[in-house]
Amino acid sequence: MERLYSPWRSQYIEGVDKQEGCFLCNAYKSNDDEKNLVLYRGEKCFVIMNLYPYNAGHLMVCPNEHIGDFLKLNKDTLCELNILTQKMIKALKIALNPDGFNLGYNLGRVAGAGLETHIHNHIVPRWNGDTNFMPVIGETRVISQDLKEIYYKIKEVLKND
Repeated sequence: MERLYSPWRSQYIEGVDKQEGCFLCNAYKSNDDEKNLVLYRGEKCFVIMNLYPYNAGHLMVCPNEHIGDFLKLNKDTLCELNILTQKMIKALKIALNPDGFNLGYNLGRVAGAGLETHIHNHIVPRWNGDTNFMPVIGETRVISQDLKEIYYKIKEVLKND
């Protein structure tokens, strides 16, 4: 029998029920951006790497304010969400050279939202051939790059922007 070890998942499994409050708000309120994988802080929104990504470089653009209803976002926040999404796509193109992107919001549990109470836009880089048998047959996704390595690459691009 083949085994795929992913010891980093234990951190999520052990902490999923122990998390107090909103993990996005906790990251935003923290002063340790590197630990929390916060890449960018704007006036109305911030950007954070997904700790449990669908693909390497998976980012989330989030309002600074804890709000779960997309229809209640004000125009300034909506504008900055989109501007930061564009900025992060540019940074990801430079840092990771993906062939494309999936973008989107999961609004509601039935739409796939793991966190319904804090709106966030997913930016998922994609590469030709990044979908293989592992997610289909093995129900396992393989992320080929270290999160911190990707974090530093993107931070370097943002610093030079």
